[in-house]
Amino acid sequence: MPTMVLFRHAAACAALCLFATPCLAEDGPVTAELGGRLHWDFADFDNDARGLRNGDDTEVRRLWLDVSGKFYGWGYKIEGDFAGLQDDFSKDSIEAKDVYVTRDFKAGKLTLGQFKQHFTLDDRISSNYGVFMERSMFASSVAPLYRLGAAWITARENYTVAGSVYSLENIDVWQVKGQAVGARGTWTPLHDEQRTLHLGLSLAREAYDHPGRDGANALRIAPRPAGHLSDNSRATLINFNRGLDTDVDKYSLEFGLAHGPLYLQSELGGANFDDGSQRGQVRSAYGLVGWFLTGESMPYDSKTGRFARVKPAHSTGAWQVALRYDTIRGKQHLAGRGNFSDVSMEQASVGVNWHLRSNLRFMLDWIESRNRDRLADRTLDRTRALTGRFQYDF
Repeated sequence: MPTMVLFRHAAACAALCLFATPCLAEDGPVTAELGGRLHWDFADFDNDARGLRNGDDTEVRRLWLDVSGKFYGWGYKIEGDFAGLQDDFSKDSIEAKDVYVTRDFKAGKLTLGQFKQHFTLDDRISSNYGVFMERSMFASSVAPLYRLGAAWITARENYTVAGSVYSLENIDVWQVKGQAVGARGTWTPLHDEQRTLHLGLSLAREAYDHPGRDGANALRIAPRPAGHLSDNSRATLINFNRGLDTDVDKYSLEFGLAHGPLYLQSELGGANFDDGSQRGQVRSAYGLVGWFLTGESMPYDSKTGRFARVKPAHSTGAWQVALRYDTIRGKQHLAGRGNFSDVSMEQASVGVNWHLRSNLRFMLDWIESRNRDRLADRTLDRTRALTGRFQYDF
């Protein structure tokens, strides 16, 4: 614990120094570049009488600052999220994101430190570039996100292969213990300026040490179905909290297509949980279709196997409309017995994005969500939400 606390405070101090970091010569052995993002969100809810109501609210969702560059042949990045300071002005409110070093080799790239794992297309796409304000419920609640570890990626013209070994803790949440391995492969049999066909497979195996005991957090999957501010509409799909070591196998099948102004994205994902006395499973799927009214096409980054930043073709910006359907279901049972929980969640969304500049965007999403207890055959919650975002990055 002392080492982790020291690491966390060092990362926070480094992030606090970003404003004072000078940009050094770009062609020297040591370089530094300042970056960041601001996402300001709002939500207006139409709640039904079931469950607790979600209150209309606004939030600074992300206030990220980072410094990145090279240090004698090594790449580095230190990134912190300062959004927590709006509620609690202390160093503990600064959340570490990417904190890593990299090294390029002819065969690929090595990454060491804390970074987002190679898992699912939806989670790999930056929050600056995603079509909707929220990622799919599977990506937001099941994907490994930021973890301490080591990763390797090999990228060629039409494919990527990535793998990592990582801890289940991160700089800020050190109470979660365990080890994991993950891998992701992508293939783009079609890729040019106007057309991209993306196929991918993500796999991960995670071994949690005694979740719910000795200070370790419970292993709980409970997505927010109507946006980040819809905490009161969450439903628990899986909950392993009995203090037994738990193995989790995760997978995701990826599909993406950009053809002129048309954009399609879909994934099938799942996770299996087993602690020796209980078993659980999560199954999920989503599909979205988007259309650029102003004629742009969704760009693709072949070095990372994901879709990238939209660049408006007109001085008035790029306009995109999109539809998405997203569903996820969790079942849990004692070994050799029937289910004692079976809960599903579904969400339908309509989105409008105005990319005024490549780094300046306004978003508006309308969401309708529904949670159901499948065993009792009843609706637990139904919530509609109008959400919006002002977004700027540099």
